[in-house]
Amino acid sequence: MASEASAQTRVMSEASAQSRVMFQAKDEEPASRKLGKLTVKYNRKDLQRRLDIEEWIDGQLHLLFDCEEEEMPELEIDIDELLELSDTEQRSRLQELLHECGKPKEDFINGLLYRMKGLRKMSGPLKK
Repeated sequence: MASEASAQTRVMSEASAQSRVMFQAKDEEPASRKLGKLTVKYNRKDLQRRLDIEEWIDGQLHLLFDCEEEEMPELEIDIDELLELSDTEQRSRLQELLHECGKPKEDFINGLLYRMKGLRKMSGPLKK
């Protein structure tokens, strides 16, 4: 009887090991696949250059306003918006955005405009 019970247990464990159900969502794509779509539409170097500019802007704003993240005024510098403007319009838009800053802004503005040269405007989010 003991051998029958162990045989039954062994058969049940083998059956449960063989009958596994796996679910996979169709909407989800691996991260590497999404990255591939993005880099096909935009050159990887352009994306890295844009990221470098955004990090530079963040660091420079901290220096300009001389404050911690929590104390930073609500300020958004939209690179794509600036790229649609002429050089003089870009400069005046940046001066308008930085009007609260008490420190000299010209070095920041000149540095940003220099770094933006050659950047292309990115279109909106990718559509499937």
